[in-house]
Amino acid sequence: MLVENCKVVHWCVRNEYVKGAIEQRGHNPTYLTAVNFNLKNLKLTTDINELVSACEVIVLATPSIYLSDTMEKMTVDSTNKIFVSAIKGIIPKVNDVVAHYLRDEFKIGFRNQAVIAGPCHAEEVAMERLSYLTVATVEEEVSTKLVNIFNSDFIKMHSSKDLLGNEYSAILKNIFAIGAGIASGLGYGDNFTAVFVSNAIREMETFLEAIYEAPRDVNESAYLGDLLVTAYSLFSRNRNLGNLIGKGYTVKSAIQSMNMVAEGYYAADSIYKTSKEKGLKLPIVDTIYSILYEGKNAEKQFKKLTAKLD
Repeated sequence: MLVENCKVVHWCVRNEYVKGAIEQRGHNPTYLTAVNFNLKNLKLTTDINELVSACEVIVLATPSIYLSDTMEKMTVDSTNKIFVSAIKGIIPKVNDVVAHYLRDEFKIGFRNQAVIAGPCHAEEVAMERLSYLTVATVEEEVSTKLVNIFNSDFIKMHSSKDLLGNEYSAILKNIFAIGAGIASGLGYGDNFTAVFVSNAIREMETFLEAIYEAPRDVNESAYLGDLLVTAYSLFSRNRNLGNLIGKGYTVKSAIQSMNMVAEGYYAADSIYKTSKEKGLKLPIVDTIYSILYEGKNAEKQFKKLTAKLD
């Protein structure tokens, strides 16, 4: 997406092997290997300080569990830089969302932050299938800049001021997608999944209103649309994790069998605890947590859940 619109894209990768492989072959050696990049537009590095120094806009796209390891290496001045989170998870080290982590640990205020929200699976973007993105930021000037950077023939951009709402909804939909996958693995059909998702969007609204009140419509694409694609798509890592658990895999073995991070697993612990602190009734979140972290039987827990849905 960025190479489409930017003369130069600086890309910080995890190690020299990945850097060398991309420079030699023109594609990532591990993920979405069919996507070829114009190397003239790319400057690769393994040093986050080199990247931050060279860029006005920094897109964070590492799994949430690795973000602190990456960011703690940053020692250069980040004043007036724009940090865009494409991360859909909780930072385990601080048990909080990216927006709060950047603000509290690095003094990067909300005016210099943005969140990219779906519905938008990377696999379809890689195939240049038409996708829609929402950029959430409190500053109009930042929003305009980012819309221009990401907009293209196959990416349609929309803007929002609901920074935290978009971030939390992206986290919640991953938890709900695990549930949709468990239901599929257990043999529940499309009829049940439709009811499950309609209840899930209501739980999302309840949680968002308790955490951060703001003018929002959860039926918009960034909320409901992202939930739908993550719950139904075969590309969804979180749905696939749930599907394995529903088919009888242990949680540990299901996670180990996947070569990419399913953010919903780590998020479920944090969201469950926050919901309890707020006194919220979220039966789907409670059910997923009991299966992932309390070792409860998925079949029995979903049978109990069916009595609570409407």
